[in-house]
Amino acid sequence: IQPECGVAALVGGDQVAIFRTFDNTVYALGNRDPFTGAYVLSRGIVGTRGERPTVASPLHKQVFDLATGVCLDDPSVAVTVFAVRVHDGVIEVGA
Repeated sequence: IQPECGVAALVGGDQVAIFRTFDNTVYALGNRDPFTGAYVLSRGIVGTRGERPTVASPLHKQVFDLATGVCLDDPSVAVTVFAVRVHDGVIEVGA
């Protein structure tokens, strides 16, 4: 995965959005945008808000914290966060 980009993957039946930030940290969130129901978060805009790594939904631009899944625009909404690691160059996501 290129820095500041995301990809979608199917993990144990779940659509997961996997992101790599400029510092090479990898994050995995549910790919479903909770505001629209569309599976599009992997195509979102990766960035930061303050010190927090974020992704903005490509549809209505709500911003989600990549570490916690919480929507920074509406903290009552969150997406699932998956455990993720890079092992011998392979990204592994917990189901």
